[in-house]
Amino acid sequence: MKVTLSFFALGALLLVAPHANPHLANARQAAAAQVERTPIVVELFTSEGCSSCPPADALLSKLETDQPVQDAEIIGLEEHVDYWNHDGWVDPYSSPEWTSRQEEYVEKFKDEGPYTPQMIVDGQSQFVGNNERSVAQAIQEAARQAKTKISIAVETPAMSDGERLEVRVGNVSGTSDREPADVWLAVTETYLKTAVKSGENAGRNLEHAAVVRYLHKIGAAQANGSSAFALNPQVKFKSSWKRANLKVAVFIQERKSLRILGAASVRVAG
Repeated sequence: MKVTLSFFALGALLLVAPHANPHLANARQAAAAQVERTPIVVELFTSEGCSSCPPADALLSKLETDQPVQDAEIIGLEEHVDYWNHDGWVDPYSSPEWTSRQEEYVEKFKDEGPYTPQMIVDGQSQFVGNNERSVAQAIQEAARQAKTKISIAVETPAMSDGERLEVRVGNVSGTSDREPADVWLAVTETYLKTAVKSGENAGRNLEHAAVVRYLHKIGAAQANGSSAFALNPQVKFKSSWKRANLKVAVFIQERKSLRILGAASVRVAG
């Protein structure tokens, strides 16, 4: 598929180009590694009860693992909705909270109703979740926008059942009409697998990307231009979550437009 080649394999093709100067190539690679990538939040509303969702789950996983978009650090949030919990199968990762969040986007985008798989980039662009071309373009566009700087530090010593964090939010930028924005903290878990016994995906072994385990507001900024501030949230992990596969993400999002103004993520220490 032409899109897949240009989007995911272009870098590899350049590295094997004939007559390349190895010293120059090494210098370019080192310079590229030092370029600061802009964190971009990619949300996927999905379900194990939806037969068209597995390709979208795989795409989100590929985006997070390969980080194929230049200048962008892709932060995935795989949110399993609960309205597919019928035909004998209940998605173990589903929650009415994620369904409610999707409904806010339905109102924003003036859609007829929620659907899966739905992918949303930085709260502003939405499309069917397995559309590689659309997600690439949306991430590239989002990476060019002004962003609020966010940093996350894990306090030591670490808690056995969670983490104490120091979250620093820079001067709020990117808003257009001075509306308030909320600071959200998410915990995601990767490498989750399910052998589905019934429903549209009966008999399939599904693999998931960054499944959202926890998502809550931890603070707020009043408007565009708000001064930098710090937060010290404490998050606890359930015993069923595999700590080595957890990541914490923090992002700031306008309440009305749902535009995500900035984000950051950090892996949890094993």
